[in-house]
Amino acid sequence: MSDLGRRTMRKAIWRLVPFLALLYTLNIIDRANVGFARLGMVDSLGLSNSVIDWGYGIFYVGYLLFEVPSNMLLRRFGARRWIARIMISWGLVSTLTAWVVGTWSFFGARILLGLAEAGFFPGIIYYLSAWFPAAVRARVVAWFMLALPVATMLGNLASGLILDSMEGVGGLSGWQWLFILEGIPSVLLGFSVLWFLPDGPRDATWLAADERDWLETELGRESGRRLEAGGSEKFSALADVRVWILIGLYLSVAIGTNAYGAYLPKLVKDSFEPYLAGAGGGTGLYRQIGLLAALPQVVAVIAMLAASRISDATGRRTPVVLAALAVAAAGWVLAWLPVGPWGKLLGLSLAQAGMMAVLPVFWAVPPIFLGGVAAAAGIALVNSVANIGGIFAPKLIGSFGVGPLAGVMAWGMLMAILAWWVIERPAAAASTRRT
Repeated sequence: MSDLGRRTMRKAIWRLVPFLALLYTLNIIDRANVGFARLGMVDSLGLSNSVIDWGYGIFYVGYLLFEVPSNMLLRRFGARRWIARIMISWGLVSTLTAWVVGTWSFFGARILLGLAEAGFFPGIIYYLSAWFPAAVRARVVAWFMLALPVATMLGNLASGLILDSMEGVGGLSGWQWLFILEGIPSVLLGFSVLWFLPDGPRDATWLAADERDWLETELGRESGRRLEAGGSEKFSALADVRVWILIGLYLSVAIGTNAYGAYLPKLVKDSFEPYLAGAGGGTGLYRQIGLLAALPQVVAVIAMLAASRISDATGRRTPVVLAALAVAAAGWVLAWLPVGPWGKLLGLSLAQAGMMAVLPVFWAVPPIFLGGVAAAAGIALVNSVANIGGIFAPKLIGSFGVGPLAGVMAWGMLMAILAWWVIERPAAAASTRRT
């Protein structure tokens, strides 16, 4: 990459990625905080863990229905306005979840949250593909997606603190304050998107003219290669077998990460409760659970950075995904064995590290063959259909424990091999012929 290219990428990365990562941090916290809120909602509302599991998963009903249309609307109205709309609406729904009174209002709030959030994550992935060339894309996506383990870590710490310290304040339960205090920042930050986020490189006044020209030329060159690969028409993505292979692959990660998010606080509580102060629910218990639940996220951050760097350095995507899923499978097996609380936490750390390492590398695969409006539709389709797994993922752990998740990772490994053969191998061969 030329000096001009490196200078342009540095500017774009520092201007966009930290801000987008902050938005994604709030997104993950507001989506997954019900995993911690369950520790108070079960007693306060009389909801069973089974109801909480279904509520966690039913989020994806609304998410699935509006995911592809939302990403298409993002292209029509522009990233700035549409991402702001998404954030403000999900923040309001998340905040109002504090006032659910039973099973059906809880289910309704979760469906509405899915509708409100639909299009955010695939919209950001599409947005990043419109800003960053393939040479740096996995690392950029990794830096953005560091928000996921960081959000889980900070969310667990904050949620434990809120549950412990806010119980009874203003006549509200701790779990109610959890939704309020973690929902309002999304609304406020949503308004800031209107001012801060440019729709595309041509709108970036902070880039010099030669920098904008270099970036648009580089991205235009890659767009031409995607046209050769046949991935540019709006509806071509919906019938493209390569998209459905990626859906099969991402399904394994969607099941694993959603099951993990829904049950991590409970798994930690069940394993460590006899050893923690206030084991009967006394002062500080939830804070200690939050600290322990944060440890796997530290390992996940290291794994994401390492995997994305290896992927960009070698130009290989699916082999790195395959290796990461093998680590995740080994972690789930260890967490399933009778190895004591610290052994189980090590297993959960390996599982989370492997699954998180998949994500930035995986999302560098669709732009290999999808461009333009097909990229918006295809990325949204992969994310929405694969996340159907999130509907039943919590029930999988609730009914059978963590053992079956090793098999889910093995399925993902098979799909990674198929993705290499059908997507990445032909693209690498075509690139060799051009050079």
